[in-house]
Amino acid sequence: MKFDFSTLGPLERYKLISSTVVPRPIAWVSTRDEDGKPNAGPFSFFNAFGEDPPVLGFAINDRRPGDRKDTGRNIRATGDFVVNMVGEHHASEMNITAAEFRPEVNEFEEAGLEAVASEMVSAPRIGGSPVSFECKLLQIVELGPHRSLVLGRIVLMHVVDEAVRDAARFHIDTPKLRLLGRMQGNWYVRTGDALEIPRVIPDPDKIAQ
Repeated sequence: MKFDFSTLGPLERYKLISSTVVPRPIAWVSTRDEDGKPNAGPFSFFNAFGEDPPVLGFAINDRRPGDRKDTGRNIRATGDFVVNMVGEHHASEMNITAAEFRPEVNEFEEAGLEAVASEMVSAPRIGGSPVSFECKLLQIVELGPHRSLVLGRIVLMHVVDEAVRDAARFHIDTPKLRLLGRMQGNWYVRTGDALEIPRVIPDPDKIAQ
């Protein structure tokens, strides 16, 4: 079966992409507005894009042209944000923050989340998150009339102690993070089930120089 994206609308393309590019990590992004009120929302069109500079990126689909979601508006105003990874224990809270609340609603209060002061950015972290990345805005790429790609430079990373296998060697026990991944629709996946595939080592005369 072939799907010609030039003949499809955004909803049809979203269905095809979100049901096949899986599992997707979830950026549970926390921000603050200019008055200091915190905001949190999950975004699953998200990933890491390198280590030098260390960059995270996620896409925001605004409600309509000119009506930006709180997350994008806050990042544009303050220049920073925190990407919190979603642990299994926060599944319900994450789902609450995904609702389309009015701008004046505090998602931290609605979901019963703890706002923890960050160290290098003004946006708060989500207390209890297994991993949190404090980020400074690097660039916003406008992808269309109501979609943008937010790129942030990681300035500080928090990892729960029990998942740090060897801090001196920067080894993380990833399964212990018990993170959630996004599938299609309302489906998610637990990432604790890992399959190890050893790296293939080519013959010496076939290795790229």
